Amino acid sequence: MAAAAAEAASRRLGAALRGISGAWYGRHMAAAERAIRTRLPLVDLVLEVRDARVPASSAFEPLRRRSPLEPDGRQVVVLNKADLADPSETEKWMTYMEKQRTCPCITVNSHSRESIKELLNAVRSRIREIKRGESDCTGTVLLVGIPNVGKSAIVNAMHQIGRIGAAEKGKLKHAIVSSHPGETRDISGYKVASHPNIYVLDTPGVLSPRFANDDSGPRLALTGAIKGSLLDEYDIAQFLLAVVNSREEYRRWENLNGAGDTNSNDNANTSRSHSKKRQYVSDHTQVSVSKGLELNVL
Repeated sequence: MAAAAAEAASRRLGAALRGISGAWYGRHMAAAERAIRTRLPLVDLVLEVRDARVPASSAFEPLRRRSPLEPDGRQVVVLNKADLADPSETEKWMTYMEKQRTCPCITVNSHSRESIKELLNAVRSRIREIKRGESDCTGTVLLVGIPNVGKSAIVNAMHQIGRIGAAEKGKLKHAIVSSHPGETRDISGYKVASHPNIYVLDTPGVLSPRFANDDSGPRLALTGAIKGSLLDEYDIAQFLLAVVNSREEYRRWENLNGAGDTNSNDNANTSRSHSKKRQYVSDHTQVSVSKGLELNVL
């Protein structure tokens, strides 16, 4: 019954998305896609950033339509927000992508210094392989992805850690990081490493006007890839609740007695009180999106 409710809620939200098909794909996205296509042949490495909770739905469609990157090994898939996803399911997705897409896959938490250091080391290693035999080389990396997958947060962390690690002086640059999609409008470069010198190009998020399948749109609405102003928040909330209630780990709540409900309410009030005192959360989607929205896609 819960699964049927989730499917029905997904259909309603999907119908709403079809009704506004392409409304999120503005002129700035079209211009950004053209600029990205122009730069693809010129860079050494492409990091495709996805949301680890929805690794299939958050794929960057322009790369799917243009596939010469995969055979020459210049593409790496980065599953960001891995700390918000189910680790076992993320591991399955990594195995699947490396086998089916024949390109490396890395998990990242952009708020973790250790995680960003691992990403930086992987990028350095890959650039050295690509530039093998060249002395005093410079590598360029293109960071691409749909809106709100955390590209700017990643590039800020890489820039900060890379500059500090190289003991370089000068003012740090900062890409705009926001909970709203579409804040990055221009392509900007950031130095993230020395020996070899590596520069990362942060790009605006591009979300194709049409989705690969009917399930992708509702999932992306939950993760904030689509502007909330384009959709009814009630439909999004209904879909979220239906997804959560369909999960096995939540079904035990159905049998709570009155006392249990009281305790649950007390805990919820305490949680809200703590949140109010803090006035913020570390990730704007952390408290509202269920882990593993694509558990059954493989």
